[in-house]
Amino acid sequence: MSAPISSTNGDGQTNGHSHDETATQNGNGVSQEQTNGANPQQNGHEHHHDHAIKRPTKIGTGLKDRVHQITKGPPGGFDPTPLPDAPQGYTIRFIFHGASNLAPGDFVTASSDPFLHATLKGTQPKRHKEDPDLTHRTKTIRKTTEPEWEDEWIVANVPPTGFTLKCRMYDEDFPDHDDRLGNVTVKVPSIGPDWKGIPAPGRVYEAKKRMMSKRAYLAKAITSVVTHNIHMTPLLRLSMELLGPSDPPYAQMYTVGPTTWVKHFSPLIGRIAGVKVNANAEDDARVDEDQQVDQDGNKKSKTQKYDFQANEMQLQGPVPPKLYHRFVEFRPIIASIYSSAGLRGTILNKALHSQHRRIYNFNASTEYGDFDACSSEASEQFLKLVHFDEGGRTFTYVLTLDGMFRFTETGKEFGIDMLSKHTMHSDVETYIACSGEFFIRRLKKPLASDDVHPHTKTHPQEDIPGGPPKEHPPHDPAYYQLIIDNDSGTYRPDKSTLPYLKEFLERNFPGLGIITMHWEDQELQDMKENQRNVKKNEGRMINMVMNRSQSSISSAESELDDREESWQQGHKSKREAAYEALEDPHKVKDAVKSIVPGLKSERGESSK
Repeated sequence: MSAPISSTNGDGQTNGHSHDETATQNGNGVSQEQTNGANPQQNGHEHHHDHAIKRPTKIGTGLKDRVHQITKGPPGGFDPTPLPDAPQGYTIRFIFHGASNLAPGDFVTASSDPFLHATLKGTQPKRHKEDPDLTHRTKTIRKTTEPEWEDEWIVANVPPTGFTLKCRMYDEDFPDHDDRLGNVTVKVPSIGPDWKGIPAPGRVYEAKKRMMSKRAYLAKAITSVVTHNIHMTPLLRLSMELLGPSDPPYAQMYTVGPTTWVKHFSPLIGRIAGVKVNANAEDDARVDEDQQVDQDGNKKSKTQKYDFQANEMQLQGPVPPKLYHRFVEFRPIIASIYSSAGLRGTILNKALHSQHRRIYNFNASTEYGDFDACSSEASEQFLKLVHFDEGGRTFTYVLTLDGMFRFTETGKEFGIDMLSKHTMHSDVETYIACSGEFFIRRLKKPLASDDVHPHTKTHPQEDIPGGPPKEHPPHDPAYYQLIIDNDSGTYRPDKSTLPYLKEFLERNFPGLGIITMHWEDQELQDMKENQRNVKKNEGRMINMVMNRSQSSISSAESELDDREESWQQGHKSKREAAYEALEDPHKVKDAVKSIVPGLKSERGESSK
């Protein structure tokens, strides 16, 4: 429960960067004085010159801003804003024991598949208002209206000035929207060393019926008519326990435990993408001695199935405060998408949230588990989720501010319509800790080396015995290296933050060799190219562009490259032009010209 990283944000340093404090207020390195007004000395001219100088001042300021954006890049990326000052917080264990009297989401079975989603809001100041609140999801209990979760959530640095815990109960109903079964909000005005909490077996709270979905409310009403002595109000039982004071950084509320993993499966996406996994999850880490045999004593081959696998690992916080990145506004529409502003922004924001739910979907096939925090068990579980060093896989990842590590097997062959894949993984969060890509490399000897050039052979660069592709992988994490980078155009993590990423991963995955590399490193590009070649040779190439017609790998890469180039140059896609025309009817003519090639004005023709 103690935080191994001390608070180092009070000195205003930015890891070697020399950004002024005022240069970070507007997100693009320009101070408020430079952006919002001219030099005050210019306002001291005589009154009859005021009208003459105001117009050139605006033109000059706009030009300066445009030049600054070209030289310094668009707003976003690494944010050096330090954590605000805050008093020492406390570590609290929340236990969601269970619920009763829930509405049946399924009319046939008269039951639900209930789960609970908790949101914790503290009263301590944030670095930015867009910083996400802490959330926690319980497992889904199948076919019941009386679930018993007995689910724990341990949070550090809960402020002494109080907090609000909001518990939303749902009926899991993939692929449709989950039905709301009721909300419970618990407000605690203050806590201290003598705070009694809510001791076990807990307190029963009545949920708000008006927050139930219409279908759930109707089902509950019908049930209450048919069966007597049934009340309409859902009930939730939970408890809270004070574990003691937390360690710094005090302004950073974070999840201590439990450290968990979740595997999400999408068979349809797996078939489209051509991705196969072992039908039996135990085959992911089976060694030769454990390999199954048939009645004649012959070794059984592993059965595989088409399935796209998305993974989540809740690691133990705190995430280093220096790992703090904002989405990059390389086009004006990007900000509206993240803030869900305007017609286009709202539609695209909902579409990206929908893509996230589709990839990280919860259904009957979802697998859950937990592991000891910062242990060799955690390292081994991570290696199981990435299938060790099998198949030349490359993964895209996002690390959230609360230590949620999300990743899927992807590459340049996998694209998300309209925005990069990291936006989907982050679920359109404004701020994250880090994002990029990674892959696994196996060593011939268990050295646990963090050297890019270890004194031993490596796979898949070289064919070495004792593991894939011909044998099962060894379990010892010391045989493996995690090579992870900051290759993300959406958030563009700064090179200077990579040592903090390495420190965090080394603490959570002990025994595993952690290597952090900058995405522009040519050696890294060569290693990634080798990974793609291994994937091609084994016939496992992913060929997929979501929400688009299927095409070859080369055309998909070309499409993504052209899309990024057009966005950088300010060109609008046909869809964007249509959305803009809906927002502003005066732009209908321009939208038609962009959609119909024959109506585009020829080069050199003036537009009036």
